[in-house]
Amino acid sequence: MSNPMLSRRLETTAMPPVVTTPGMTVGETVRNTFALLLAAVAAGAVAWMNADTWPVWVLWAGLLGGLGLVIVAMVKPRLAQYLAIPYALLEGVVLGYISRLYEDRFSGIVLQAVLATAVVFAVMLLLYVSRVIKVTQRLRSIVVGATLGILGFYVISLIGSMFGWSMPLVWDSGPWGILFSVVVAGIAAFNLLLDFDLIENGVRSNAPDWMNWFAAMGLMVTLVWLYLEILRLLAKIQSRD
Repeated sequence: MSNPMLSRRLETTAMPPVVTTPGMTVGETVRNTFALLLAAVAAGAVAWMNADTWPVWVLWAGLLGGLGLVIVAMVKPRLAQYLAIPYALLEGVVLGYISRLYEDRFSGIVLQAVLATAVVFAVMLLLYVSRVIKVTQRLRSIVVGATLGILGFYVISLIGSMFGWSMPLVWDSGPWGILFSVVVAGIAAFNLLLDFDLIENGVRSNAPDWMNWFAAMGLMVTLVWLYLEILRLLAKIQSRD
């Protein structure tokens, strides 16, 4: 007669171990986001100190390099775990370089922009957590559509500037220029809601752990955009004084 306990032991030993990988968590996404912010601050500090001597192509290399990494991450989200840190370093260079230029012209504007960005982030997080604003499919479609529209406008403006064409009513410090910056900053702020929704849905559906980096990278992209738009808005307002 066979021993049932021994048979069970042999069956268990013969079975290959089941390897489970941790899924997406809020805590891990937050930690990854902080890591990206620290990387950006470190690179930004270097760029800040060398902005007077670095050629302008360094800025363009950071902008285009960062944009390229974002596009690759959007096409292949799994690669975000490898691209997020390089993206943060490139954007840190861009932020440090641009911030120094603005600070040299408008003293104290960088601190104001940083604080304003933090306040907007906190407000949008509170609105999302309290469900004052719910991310519906309609809202998501509006925000994505508006974001793509702004991106398209920036691309057209960049190409136009190469041929000497510009839109002074939008880029200057007049009422229309300020209104444009307010609208764009508002669209950037609403993108934070989409980032929060992505994190919540990823955690709820037990998304793979590499989604922690993808979500953190997406949040970083939005924060960089929001900061730059607020910086531009403050510069327009201060230039009117």
